[in-house]
Amino acid sequence: MNLIEFINKFKKPKNDNMKYAEMLNGYIPIFSQFGQDIYASDVVQQAISCLVTELTKVNPFHIRKNGSDLVPVESSTIQRLLNQPNERMTQSDFFEKVFWQLFLNYNAFIIPTYVRNNKGDKEFTALYPIQPTDVTFLQDPKGKLGIKFKFFNGYETILAYSDVIHIRYRYSINELMGGNEFGQPDNKALLKTLELNDTLLQGVAKALKSSFSINGVIKYNTLLDDGKMEKNIKAIEERLSKNESGFLPLDIKGEYIPLQNKIELVDATTLKFIDEKILRNWGVSLPILTGDYTKAQYEAFYQKSLEPIIKKTGEAITMGLFTEREKGFGNAVVLYPHELIFMDTGQKIDLFDLLVDSGSCYKNEVRTAFGMKPLPELVGQIAMSSNKTNAENNKTDEQKNNEGGGKKDEQGVN
Repeated sequence: MNLIEFINKFKKPKNDNMKYAEMLNGYIPIFSQFGQDIYASDVVQQAISCLVTELTKVNPFHIRKNGSDLVPVESSTIQRLLNQPNERMTQSDFFEKVFWQLFLNYNAFIIPTYVRNNKGDKEFTALYPIQPTDVTFLQDPKGKLGIKFKFFNGYETILAYSDVIHIRYRYSINELMGGNEFGQPDNKALLKTLELNDTLLQGVAKALKSSFSINGVIKYNTLLDDGKMEKNIKAIEERLSKNESGFLPLDIKGEYIPLQNKIELVDATTLKFIDEKILRNWGVSLPILTGDYTKAQYEAFYQKSLEPIIKKTGEAITMGLFTEREKGFGNAVVLYPHELIFMDTGQKIDLFDLLVDSGSCYKNEVRTAFGMKPLPELVGQIAMSSNKTNAENNKTDEQKNNEGGGKKDEQGVN
């Protein structure tokens, strides 16, 4: 309801001067947001679920760039918004919804709601991921871009494109949308592989069914008329249905001849090839999908499949939440991966040996990295090796001044 109230309050009025946005390729910028054809495949669903599960682990931060240094702005309204985007979603829920929409439609839209303060500046109140059925880009006489959303219930609204966070996946041919020239997922090549996979699965199912059909014949050593034959067949069927021991009792006139059913299933190599061919479309390997991966395999998966999406998501949120002036002061939203995502226990020890030796981490950081709770008495304490601490304490004032070049004031003057 908050989102609907916001849209009704700030949506652009109908304007006869509004026209379709101009596109260099000559297409009319109306895009249907349906891309469900391939998602009946369990392999596709597992691959996307694997990507989304990992991407929900990101930690978004409002930072301010100060030269080459990044300063976290922990008490800002933007950071509180990133911690809980709206009243119904946790941070993980929000990103899960956004990334599912991104992979389903190759486009994800987020509407930031806001109020104006006394100075006329925006004060953001929530972030809502939306799921439109149709998207149309419009343009006013001044060239300002607008976007028209249509939803499943028939509701339509027009917003300024600058008021919308738009994340695009596989942004190539179309000027405005991710996907193919029509702003939709291009699944033609993948559908051929999925059809082949479905054919193989159907073949396996039919082979299994045939193994439960006719397994043998009964040969009678006497001539029987039709009536007796039908009676004997029913008797055999009844015995088969009631037999629990695996043995079929027959009289001396009948002989059971088993049929040698050789069921030819698809070999494991072929099935693995098909699965990997489907998974390659999403940049997910079988070890990643099953969870049986090495550090090197996961690092390759992160750099190839996750990192580009994490980067462009942070950039899209930055573009939608900050003015040009705010971005000029270095404000940005950066999504950081789960801490120490690639490291086993031995590698964590090696890393913290380096960090502690250089005095580059807090004591509670060391504890939490190894699964221990942070202690209140250690808050704000830098972790530093005893050898370095003693060496620092034993230095004379003259040595410290020589190493540091003397003290400087705020203007950098000695």
